Amino acid sequence: MVRYIIRRLLWGVLLIILVSALMFVLFRVLPTGDPAKLRAGRLQNPKIIAEIRHDLGLDHSLLDQFWLYMKGIFLHFDLGYSYYSNAPVKTLIVERIPATISLVIGGSILWLTSGIAVGIISARKPGSRMDRASMGGALVLVSAPEYWLGLILLYLFADDIGVFKIFPGAGSYTPFTTSPWEWFTALILPWVVVAAGNAAIYARIMRGSLIETMGEDYIRTARAKGLPERTVVRHGVRSAINPILTILGLDIGVLLGSSVLVETVFDIPGIGRLNYDAITHADFPIVQGTVLLAAMFIIVANIVVDVAYAYLDPRVRYS
Repeated sequence: MVRYIIRRLLWGVLLIILVSALMFVLFRVLPTGDPAKLRAGRLQNPKIIAEIRHDLGLDHSLLDQFWLYMKGIFLHFDLGYSYYSNAPVKTLIVERIPATISLVIGGSILWLTSGIAVGIISARKPGSRMDRASMGGALVLVSAPEYWLGLILLYLFADDIGVFKIFPGAGSYTPFTTSPWEWFTALILPWVVVAAGNAAIYARIMRGSLIETMGEDYIRTARAKGLPERTVVRHGVRSAINPILTILGLDIGVLLGSSVLVETVFDIPGIGRLNYDAITHADFPIVQGTVLLAAMFIIVANIVVDVAYAYLDPRVRYS
């Protein structure tokens, strides 16, 4: 197991290098604009632009620039400086990441518990009214865009513009360290939006996987031995949950780096909103940093999922 984890970590480092190379090519080689002129803003003085190019290392060859960029990442996690605010990208990401983690972790807990619960209920009585209603609702939720669902929830429940005025509206995010209660209430609606579509997908996957698992020979043997149905279902869920783990790691990793729509609709100061602002201002170092961060999240999440397989399914062995 240890050798497997080390091998996966080494492959993860290689993938990070490849993602960084791709971002480097997109923003330094392709015609996306001169970073020195973008950072100079209105001061388009040739002398100032030359000084900026020297400070950014743009007067070196492309290979030297990439080597300096990668050395800064692996030695100091230095992601460069923002063209727009001239602040370190690492500092901007560290300031914004607690809000995104709060959004993703709360939303993932909600969609995981609700999706698995609905999937189990549907699988226990396939073809029933409950099954048809839950799967129909899942289809509706999957089809609803996040920004549309977020606006609908704000219109109905936000305390400033909503019809029922129950939950805090957009722009009300409060850090957990400032007020845990205000942090919780401000994230209820965003959590629902994040969880809605994913919970529907997880419910359908769990239903199909559990129906297939409950038809296996070892399940019939367990019932023939007289085990309680609750115990039989518990064993079936443990085997059927593997497909859920596969997409869970990927979904959490992707959402940590790309929660742009939800954070924009609810005005949450997270990584997604930072990336959105960077794109509108052509702030390429921030875009590079957030994409690299998303790649790291996805790689780590997949390693954790693979290790969890061996714990949940004794048949899985890694060498």
